[in-house]
Amino acid sequence: MPKYLLLKHYRGAPAAVNDIPMDQWAPEEITAHMQYMRDFATRLQESGEFVGEQALAPEGTFVRYDGEGKPPVTDGPFAETKDLIAGWMMIDVDSYERALELAGELSAAPGAGGKPIHEWLELRPLFSEQLIVTE
Repeated sequence: MPKYLLLKHYRGAPAAVNDIPMDQWAPEEITAHMQYMRDFATRLQESGEFVGEQALAPEGTFVRYDGEGKPPVTDGPFAETKDLIAGWMMIDVDSYERALELAGELSAAPGAGGKPIHEWLELRPLFSEQLIVTE
């Protein structure tokens, strides 16, 4: 079964239909959104399609190995995941079509006013040896 990563973006994707930032939602709207996400994950756990998920805090730092000593650390000027990725869910499904179906459903999570966000999600297959093309 192929595994896919569903990425929720802060920005970088086309704007959602209900494009009001979460920091402007009422507390009950945030609660309803988070409950939708939990219910979605629970249903996928029951079907055996759930691998993992996590919302991400907005903080983050780039670090790299640069030889001996302390690694360089920077807060830019790169396009950083802390500015782009709000969270992720990994699924293990029978087909690409099923992954599309689930991504579409997750896109309907409620937002401001209790209306579906209709946000764009990035659907990425996990790298596997099957993806390597050999001659």
